[in-house]
Amino acid sequence: MSNPTIAIVGRPNVGKSTIFNRIAGERISIVEDTPGVTRDRIYAKGEWLTHEFSIIDTGGIDIGDEPFMEQIKQQAQIAIDEADVILFITSGREGVTDADEAVAKILYRSKKPVILMVNKVDNPEMRSEVYEFYSLGLGDPYPVSGSHGLGLGDVLDEAVKHFPDEEENEEDETIKFSLIGRPNVGKSSLINAILGEDRVIVSDIEGTTRDAIDTHFTSENGQEFTMIDTAGMRKRGKVYENTEKYSVMRAMRAIDRSDVVLVILNGEEGIREQDKRIAGYAHEAGRGIIIVVNKWDLVKKDTNTMKKFEEEIREEFAYLDYAPIIFVSALTKQRLNKLPELIEGVSMNQNMRIPSSVLNEIIMDAVAINPTPTDKGKRLKIFYATQVAVKPPTFVVFVNEEELMHFSYSRFLENQIRKAFEFEGTPIKIIPRRRK
Repeated sequence: MSNPTIAIVGRPNVGKSTIFNRIAGERISIVEDTPGVTRDRIYAKGEWLTHEFSIIDTGGIDIGDEPFMEQIKQQAQIAIDEADVILFITSGREGVTDADEAVAKILYRSKKPVILMVNKVDNPEMRSEVYEFYSLGLGDPYPVSGSHGLGLGDVLDEAVKHFPDEEENEEDETIKFSLIGRPNVGKSSLINAILGEDRVIVSDIEGTTRDAIDTHFTSENGQEFTMIDTAGMRKRGKVYENTEKYSVMRAMRAIDRSDVVLVILNGEEGIREQDKRIAGYAHEAGRGIIIVVNKWDLVKKDTNTMKKFEEEIREEFAYLDYAPIIFVSALTKQRLNKLPELIEGVSMNQNMRIPSSVLNEIIMDAVAINPTPTDKGKRLKIFYATQVAVKPPTFVVFVNEEELMHFSYSRFLENQIRKAFEFEGTPIKIIPRRRK
């Protein structure tokens, strides 16, 4: 199940970005310094008490030279489309403005939960000035100070009350996958070709509070799949058609809801920076990943063309060395019949569990092959390892000192685990913990 989404909406200069950074700053999901991983300010992960959520700063969207009122209307519409809860930011210093009233009318019609925040209330004497904001018709206004972090806890307490039910059906064996990639890589054509190949569409299910359509189908061996269609998410208007950040944001939402992600590349055009950014987010989200090179029928080939392209992918996507690569054509349906089986295999690897006894044998054999490193005369000691999670497979290694577990040695242990077990298509997490 994907995390709930909070969107921040409001006219310019009311402090949206300050509040966004305050909320997201406690726990930003993207922490690795890995080339090709997206770090857009517009989208981040936050955490409050036991709840994790995604947060969108609509103010970070560049929509060109649209008229002022049209701009804030479009930002409000983005929030309506994407959010489970909307934080509507106003300014206590300036009072209610015409722009605030315009946004309030749009949000009121949305039927989404809206929390009205009056920002820049930096001292207790100003709290009496928030009462005029009742005129917006959105319930109790919450006085906050983004610059000082005052009042945000009360807002988040209210926000989590409106999050969707977190219960998840653990018995559901349906594999959810999405196709992500920049425009013109052929996502729509692939979707139609995949469905045409299987010819067993059961139903069209509306995606939870989103405009995306999830398509359910069954493969020839009886495995059920839900395909999350990101290709059909673009809407009319410049804000949707011209904003790269927004297309990336929607891809992120699809990734959050997926078990397996197909990263689609255009074989005719080659690899672009946006391909690496989107794929990087799927990697950090811990999803199963398959790299799909589409439009292979249009590529002029010789005996080494496929090998050279694969080598280029491995070089450009070095952090995805575990992801299988498949060359397909939506037009000719070349190799498309192999995709459902490949997706199913990656999903199985994402859910694989290794018994602790077997895992510790692998770790001890690895240490015998390559002794643990030393730092300033102190050697890393590994006492015990256990698997603590799946999707992705996550291993805790108990050691004498966490800082002695260098990245290179952690990567060595990962490679030894991969040699012993089939983990193709899934990242692996190794977490060092000091033994108490």
